[in-house]
Amino acid sequence: MINKILQAVGIEALNSMQIAAIDAIEKNNDVVLISQTGSGKTLAFLIPILKLLDSDKNKVQVLVLTPSRELALQIEQVFKSMNTAFKVNCCYGGHKMSIEKNNLSEPPSVLIGTPGRILDHISHGNFNLENIKTLVLDEFDKSLELGFQEEMSAIIKKLGSVNKRILTSATKALEIPEFTGIYKPFILDYSKESKLPLSLSCNIVKSDHKDKLSTLFQLLCHLGGESTLVFCNHRDAAKRVSDSLTDSSVKNEYFHGGLEQHIRERVLCKFRNGSCSVLVCTDLASRGLDIPEVKHVIHYHLPANEEGYIHRNGRTARMLAEGNSYLILSAEEAVPKYIVDELQIIELPESLNLPPKPNWKTIYIGKGKKDKLNKVDIVGFLMQKGNLKKDEIGLIEVKDFFSYVAIKQSETDKLLKTVRDERIKNMRTAIEICD
Repeated sequence: MINKILQAVGIEALNSMQIAAIDAIEKNNDVVLISQTGSGKTLAFLIPILKLLDSDKNKVQVLVLTPSRELALQIEQVFKSMNTAFKVNCCYGGHKMSIEKNNLSEPPSVLIGTPGRILDHISHGNFNLENIKTLVLDEFDKSLELGFQEEMSAIIKKLGSVNKRILTSATKALEIPEFTGIYKPFILDYSKESKLPLSLSCNIVKSDHKDKLSTLFQLLCHLGGESTLVFCNHRDAAKRVSDSLTDSSVKNEYFHGGLEQHIRERVLCKFRNGSCSVLVCTDLASRGLDIPEVKHVIHYHLPANEEGYIHRNGRTARMLAEGNSYLILSAEEAVPKYIVDELQIIELPESLNLPPKPNWKTIYIGKGKKDKLNKVDIVGFLMQKGNLKKDEIGLIEVKDFFSYVAIKQSETDKLLKTVRDERIKNMRTAIEICD
């Protein structure tokens, strides 16, 4: 079974942590797994969970609580990619309750969600709790940090049939509250492993000014348009930095927890599909987001602590790929004591060219899953009605009521003119550039 799953998700082999976690979860009722972000914890608990599911039961059997919408969506995507026969659903704030309630009318075997939204559904009696035997508290340290104690406690009190509890955390210094029902767990501690991948190059870029915007601009020009995360410590700073880069003709997007959910999804989609290579963000983007193949991480603001530094850097140099981390330091700033890595000082040339424009643009299509539209339909429409070649179509993401498609930059204007009066799957809909 495991080999089929690995083939489905595109992974050649499990790492040592995943092997140990699968064995521990199969043999123990309560397991605490401590391992850094990006180490593969999601697959480590999903594989053994699969063996616990009963295909004859049309009820929720596993509940996974996560601290963020993005992490919930990522876990759902990983489970779907495993190509099992079991249904999975995802519930989170910012998503219509009516849609989620309708999805729950045919109960999934695995239900994933944020604590507040799951508690809402429980309060409205939207799904049955009696068959939930397995509870997963994923990124539990982050859930505590964000203040979800009351919601999680209220949910767990209502789960009377749970006989297996799995708690994951990226932080070792963690006291497990009584409300979890976890008292004598089997603990897997992989926090002592190398905190940063060997394939990560750590660098310093010195700025002559306290406001480091000009240095950031130079650095991005130097990096030449490769996928980059720029971390800021506050939401307003992320917006300010993004606006400054836009004014300097550097294509970018910004991302933080204050944005509406549909905007967050759109921004992440554009970053994933290559329509935008620079994402200015808060630490919300340091954990749990499905944003693969990030080449560079830039600490525009210094992280608050070692944990933040590790999580940010964990977005690059993943799955044996090489990556780079950069600390931008003003004259008043010094390297924090918790950073013990070997750091190389990077001198930026004075004369630099602007980063090249992305090769892709994102197209919005106003129909989605609820309209019975899928990726095959979209590819067929774009090739037959839009006269596109297969290599001119990039990543496609189909949401409930709309879809995003990456199209080669050079073909977008011609495409929009060509399909302006066309129907997709016999439906009229808006098709436009997503800016």
